[in-house]
Amino acid sequence: MAPARERIGQAGGTLRLLAHHAPRDPAARSAEQPAMKFLDEAKIYVKGGDGGDGAVAFRREKFIPFGGPDGGDGGRGGHVIARAVPGLNTLIDYRYAQHFRAPKGGNGAGSDRTGAQAEDIILQVPVGTQILAEDKTTLIADLDAPGKEVVLARGGDGGFGNAHYKSSTNRAPRRADKGWPGEERWVWLRLKLIADAGLIGLPNAGKSTFLAAVSAARPKIADYPFTTLHPQLGVVRLSPTEEFVLADLPGLIEGASEGAGLGTRFLAHIERCAVLVHLIDGSQPDPVRAWRTIRQELAAYGAGLDERPEILVLNKADAMTPQAITSRKRALERAAGRPVLLASGATGQGVPEVLRAVADALKAHRR
Repeated sequence: MAPARERIGQAGGTLRLLAHHAPRDPAARSAEQPAMKFLDEAKIYVKGGDGGDGAVAFRREKFIPFGGPDGGDGGRGGHVIARAVPGLNTLIDYRYAQHFRAPKGGNGAGSDRTGAQAEDIILQVPVGTQILAEDKTTLIADLDAPGKEVVLARGGDGGFGNAHYKSSTNRAPRRADKGWPGEERWVWLRLKLIADAGLIGLPNAGKSTFLAAVSAARPKIADYPFTTLHPQLGVVRLSPTEEFVLADLPGLIEGASEGAGLGTRFLAHIERCAVLVHLIDGSQPDPVRAWRTIRQELAAYGAGLDERPEILVLNKADAMTPQAITSRKRALERAAGRPVLLASGATGQGVPEVLRAVADALKAHRR
């Protein structure tokens, strides 16, 4: 896929880089182009523009005996700025373009003319993107709100023209400075999707089916583990005035906090979720073991994930007998020490009760 990136406009001295992700009509999108790939990590090189050079010039006009130096200063080079914008949920554009250099500032000229300030480059990234230094550990900025931005590489200042150096003892300076070089660095972009609630659980727990049942999202659904290979987002609308964003996160397995399976890469997305909806496959004989496995991985990962409000759901009620429902639900409530909801994403049984519990937990969290 070619990089969907273009230069537009020159408003306010800014050069904007836009990423095209979805046509207006979802049906048209599927007909015109393949679905946008998900990428939550990218390494890029950024360099601010060099400053413009100062000028050496002297005023020479007929019938004016005293001229003097009038070389202007150079203009500032452009900055490279990262800005969080709504409507994006992938860093895929930065797979195809990794180098971003801002233009150089204009050179100074005679008649005390200062060089033009160069345009800034704006890199548009999804809300929730973190900027890390090259060591992949030092956090430079967390763009967790629309419009939030950070200067990744500052443009260099322009050099002084010879008019800057004139004095009572130096009437005709012939010195002018080169522009200062712009900053340059390698940085990592790491996306942590922002969702109100996240669906967690072992592979094949029914998370994708549940998300498809409660939102307009259409994740891949199949009868084998690791069907979901990257997070999916869906908007759940309970009423015209009540809605929240629900994320279907790839299935975790034992050892995920140490890199097993899909590893910690997608555990990071849970950090943004205020409430966790833990789905447990009720068709399996030991739901308590499944619950403990996920809880251990959340605690091992850290970041307070094991302390988030958790709504426990025994899923796939349609695949259990009444006796199995009673025994497994009771065993799970005894182990977890909290109520367990019963649901089936396939038939819709218990789904409204789960959504209401999520909405109530979000209200309590916001308060």
